[in-house]
This record gives sequence, C-alpha cells and structure tokens, in this order.
Amino acid sequence: QVQLVESGGGLVQAGGSLRLSCAASGALFSINAIGWYRQAPGKQREMVARITSSASREYANAVKGRFTITRDNAKNAAYLQMDSLKPEDTAVYYCNADIRTINPKRDYWGQGTQVTVSS
Repeated sequence: QVQLVESGGGLVQAGGSLRLSCAASGALFSINAIGWYRQAPGKQREMVARITSSASREYANAVKGRFTITRDNAKNAAYLQMDSLKPEDTAVYYCNADIRTINPKRDYWGQGTQVTVSS
C-alpha cells in the first residue's frame, strides 16, 4: 500500500526557515504532480506549492519568493524549503501526490506535519 510521510515541521521564529520532506513508499509505478497544502485552525485547506513530473512549479501568492518546492524522482520524494517564515504561515502542512499504482486510486495524502511560526 502506498503511503506519503511528511517530516520536518516544528517551531520557528518569524524570519526563520524550515524544510519539509515528503516521501512516498510502497509499490508504485510513477508519481505525477506533488503538492504541498496547508490548513490553519478555522480555515480551509489551501494549496501552497505544486510541482509536476516535468518540474513545472506553481505557488500560492502568499508564499511566492519565500518558499521553494523541489522533487527527487529517484527517491520518490518532494521537499518544501520555507524561508522568511511569518506567523501567518502557521498551519498543518500536508503532502499530496498523484501516484500511479496497480490500483485505480491516484490521489494520496500524508498525515500532515505542524509548522508553528512565533512572532
């Protein structure tokens, strides 16, 4: 069974940096787009950054110029480098991926990792 596991969250002061990792494990054929989403208390989940299999990237306006998404296809992994963090970046961050396996299911989510930015 395919799983996505995030890591790298934590507590950081405003202006600091964190790097989130997302790794896919299990029997899979290929990973298409990978995205990072976040959900703050009382708010809807929102897309933060997304990268396709051809490394085309898109970012939410709120994080452009501060966050960078990358992927390592050999490791079935993706990363989110977060710089110049702000208190409003505080949220649970989720990894999402479109993964081809033997099963019809394509949409996978990780369990989430907490990012807290103190002012």
